[in-house]
Amino acid sequence: MSRSPLRKDKTCLNCNYVVENRFCPNCGQENTDTRKTFHHLFIHFFEDLTHYENAFWKTIKNLFLKPASLTKEYLSGKRLSYLAPVRLYIFISFVTFFIIAIFPTNEDELLKLNQTTIKTDDNGKVIESATTPKKKIKLSEYIKADEEAQKKRHLTNEQQNEGFLNFGYKNVKELDSLQKYGPAKDKLNDFEYTIVKKTLIVKAKNSKEEMIEKFLEEAQHNFPKVLFIYMPLFALTLWLFHNKKRWYYFDHGIFTLHYFSFLLISVLMIFFFKKIMGCFTENSFTDFITSAGKTIGYIWMFYYFFPAHHRFYGETRTISFLKSITMFFINVILMGILLSLFIIYTFIDIH
Repeated sequence: MSRSPLRKDKTCLNCNYVVENRFCPNCGQENTDTRKTFHHLFIHFFEDLTHYENAFWKTIKNLFLKPASLTKEYLSGKRLSYLAPVRLYIFISFVTFFIIAIFPTNEDELLKLNQTTIKTDDNGKVIESATTPKKKIKLSEYIKADEEAQKKRHLTNEQQNEGFLNFGYKNVKELDSLQKYGPAKDKLNDFEYTIVKKTLIVKAKNSKEEMIEKFLEEAQHNFPKVLFIYMPLFALTLWLFHNKKRWYYFDHGIFTLHYFSFLLISVLMIFFFKKIMGCFTENSFTDFITSAGKTIGYIWMFYYFFPAHHRFYGETRTISFLKSITMFFINVILMGILLSLFIIYTFIDIH
């Protein structure tokens, strides 16, 4: 509770309600002096940070190790001791995708970190190659890759991309000609025409490698949006499979927010584990530990929903298991449809 002196004026600054005690009975705002010292701001910040950390770690512990317990606690009214579900999901989502985005994940970026050094004699012949330890590559592989890169520089994007995403049209001009003057049976509908034309434009401006790189960048950027859009659908499947009189859609929504927060935390932990194991020299032992750790993580991610569903909805294990399996397949189909639309949208968004 704040130790700031109370205002002599009994009128609430927020809602103009008459305040007899420290807090306004109408809106809950504290009726204290609005001009604070730096000392007060520092202490207030420290108290909020400490409370947030305590609530955060308590929330994470219950969320990760006790399936459905956090949801049951929240719906029973015990809410001040934990982070609110929406706040929890937004925070975890931001941290997860931000950290994954700032770390190099593809092979090209990792090779850049290795910084291979090439030494040549006066005639330009390679006499020595040194690669800083992390991921060594053979000299012959480096030379071969360099020769292939030089050959590609002399090819146009159309020549490099021949056979990749081939719809039977060489360029936009040919597509437009057939669309305008060709027989009706060979013409595309508006949706097909948009996709094919966008593909031809992207292929003309980018090489195959550039297209894949840009697609992955756009996919990583848009995936949080897809996940956020999908959550109401997930909650809807829960609502359809359970007693409408006993459970409100709100209850399923809270369960969904906690479950998706758990999935994101799991993804982040597996990501950190892989990065930590990548710091060690590659051998059979470290490879085994890495594979075992990732396997355990993925199994827990898959298994988690079954005890969480059983404990939250209170049904028998058999009924709960059958419903969980059925909802799993339904959500796989829904997610497949949404991902297909997501892939099309992402590709169209490439410049």
